[in-house]
Amino acid sequence: MSDDPAPVTQDRRRPTLRALITGVGGFAGSHLTEYLLEQTDWDVVGLDLVEGRAAQYRGRIALHTGDTLMNLPALKELFAATSPAYIFHLAAQAFVPASWEDPWNTLANNIRSQLNVLLAAIAMGTRPRVLVVGSADEYGIVAAGELPIRETNALRPTSPYAVSKVAQDMLGYQYYASHKLPVVRVRPFNHIGPGQSPAFVTSDFAKQIAEVEAGRREPVLHVGDLSTRRDFSDVKDIVRGYHLAITQGQAGEVYNLGAERSYSIREILDQLMALSRVPLRIEVDKSRLRPVDIPEIVSDCSKLRLQTGWQALIPLEQSLNNILEYWRQQVQARQ
Repeated sequence: MSDDPAPVTQDRRRPTLRALITGVGGFAGSHLTEYLLEQTDWDVVGLDLVEGRAAQYRGRIALHTGDTLMNLPALKELFAATSPAYIFHLAAQAFVPASWEDPWNTLANNIRSQLNVLLAAIAMGTRPRVLVVGSADEYGIVAAGELPIRETNALRPTSPYAVSKVAQDMLGYQYYASHKLPVVRVRPFNHIGPGQSPAFVTSDFAKQIAEVEAGRREPVLHVGDLSTRRDFSDVKDIVRGYHLAITQGQAGEVYNLGAERSYSIREILDQLMALSRVPLRIEVDKSRLRPVDIPEIVSDCSKLRLQTGWQALIPLEQSLNNILEYWRQQVQARQ
């Protein structure tokens, strides 16, 4: 592929590629790190904002912490010192309700960090491949006749977070078009798995169930709108897609990643409740309702599948069971 970067050579016998992951201690970042360590022979460099959040990787990867993404000279220095062939930019403020409460922080954080990554990559002079991680939220208001959602669908963002992701997406394309930086963009749909913040729906439900089972709360699940339908896939499938997109995707293009089917939040809740060891009842919490919510979102990932062969493989039931077991362990450890 003409856009492939030159490998970083550790010795004369074996050239070794190096990948840098921003947000390495986050939900997707940690799963991507595990995937690259298990499935490739790459050296991995991790960057994370929070000291200690990625401590489990000490000795396994080159780990850097601090607010480097918002400091362009420091980021350029890090990129120059580590010379990554692949840059996975996963770090972002990703919680939609927080973007309503403090829009500017989300916009400033996500857009500026993306811009700095692109500028620092250009400054390297080695044309590393950069993965820009957008979101299905970029599509925003989608009519029923537009489902399933293709990459050509109009972008109609309905939250400050979604606007920030559109900006990241378009910055990635702009630096490909204007500087020929080999940027590949992805728009992942809802992805779930162990380690996700309870600010997100499946993890929230599972945490509540685990706490009820442990006797730490009343047998009541607090929920928001259960009627909306979302495209849920396992985070392990998504990070596998990130690897395929950055290595086999076409520079300048954008690719959806999702399960290509939708589930109602009620279906998710019912499946988790069926796994519960105790009886539960449900109460709607109005504070969990969003100002704008799209009735249904479902992806068309044929573009990436034709390019790389990728598709989501892990069954939803397996993902939900893994999430609930994770929270049972977390709650037990805190007792």
